[in-house]
Amino acid sequence: MGMKNVSRTARSARVGALSTLLAAVLVGGQSVATAAPLPTPAPTPTSATTLVQPQDFGDICYGALPSQAHDTLDLIERGGPYPYPQDGGVFYNREGLLPDQATGYYHEYTVETPGIDHRGARRVVTGDSAQEDYYTADHYESFDLIDYGC
Repeated sequence: MGMKNVSRTARSARVGALSTLLAAVLVGGQSVATAAPLPTPAPTPTSATTLVQPQDFGDICYGALPSQAHDTLDLIERGGPYPYPQDGGVFYNREGLLPDQATGYYHEYTVETPGIDHRGARRVVTGDSAQEDYYTADHYESFDLIDYGC
C-alpha cells in the first residue's frame, strides 16, 4: 500500500534514530555516547493491528442455541410476523466480521432475551445463501455460524 503503510517496528526504529540525533544536537556536538539517549516511545497499536479479518467467527450447533433463537429461526422460516419493526431489515456488516457481500445480502432478526423489556443484544443474521445463518449474543461483537448438522 505504498509508503504510508509503515510497520510499527520500522516506525519505532525511526523514532529511536531521531531521538539519538536530537540528543546529540541538544548536547552541543558532544559524542552521542556521552549524551543520555531519549527514551524510545512504546509502539501504539494502529487500526491495521486491531482489525478483525472477515470470516473471523466460530460456529455453534443448532441444538446449543438458546430456545429463543430457535423461535426466531422458525419465524424467519415462516416469514413472520416479527416482534420488532427492525426485524428483517438489512444488516450492513459495518463491523466487517462476516464475509464481505453486497448491501442487502444480510438481514437481522431479534432473538428475545427473557426478563428484559427491549430488544437486547441477541440476534440472528441471515445471508442470502441457504443455511447461512449467524448468531450473536453480544450485539455484533462476535458471530457464530449456525451448524444445522450437529
